[in-house]
Amino acid sequence: MNNSIKNRIDLLLSKSVAEGRPVLSPFITIGYPDKQKSIDMGISILNSGGDMLELGVPFSDPLADGPTIQKTSFVAIQNGINLSNCLNAATAIRDSNPTAPLILMGYLNPFLHYGFEQFASDASKSGIDGVIIPDVPAEEARPYLEICDSNNIHFIPLLAPTSTDSRIEQSCKNARGFVYCVSVTGTTGARSNISKNLELLVSKIRKYTELPILVGFGVSTKKHFQDVTRFADGAIIASAMLDAVASDLTTDAAITASNFIKGIK
Repeated sequence: MNNSIKNRIDLLLSKSVAEGRPVLSPFITIGYPDKQKSIDMGISILNSGGDMLELGVPFSDPLADGPTIQKTSFVAIQNGINLSNCLNAATAIRDSNPTAPLILMGYLNPFLHYGFEQFASDASKSGIDGVIIPDVPAEEARPYLEICDSNNIHFIPLLAPTSTDSRIEQSCKNARGFVYCVSVTGTTGARSNISKNLELLVSKIRKYTELPILVGFGVSTKKHFQDVTRFADGAIIASAMLDAVASDLTTDAAITASNFIKGIK
């Protein structure tokens, strides 16, 4: 790896933290509503105020995800989407936007089936800057972390309200780019309220890392975004935006997603 090339996640977050500007990181499932529409959504989101983009790799058993992401994953799999397709989609989005960080979020099985070293190499060529794998605990992360490091891809940990101090410490030690703070005990999905204990969890994580902290799972509205970014460095929005796309089939998905992001930002 050429260490002189800074990761786009670091470039974005160091600038936004210095400016006191919270980061918005929307999530799409590659292949939903179909492959081309998901690419168009990704491009329009980044043109409409999304600072970076999470690209969901569809999986048949998405343990951390609620009904919305399960549904979008199912549709994407029905559309024949696999990890190779996701990397092709990432390349198309990267070609349209050379600077915004792109993060792949998916479960371990597809990466292992592809071959993790081959995946990391191909992901780097596709313009991927980070990877989030919810079913890899901190204790098992080291080999994947090292492969990602050698390809200038950040391995980003998830921490939840149930995480112990020792798990937080170990995850933060291995963290690259930022720490993904899960706002609730449960799966992804739009919610009406943000947990009152979230600020406490973020402050606990800050004891173990100087990396930025982004909050996800349940951030659904402009008010949620404003509330969590009083104490966190940014937020991830997924289900609420995808629900908006699903509920407005008469409007182009890219336009619906763009309008949703403008409404949050």
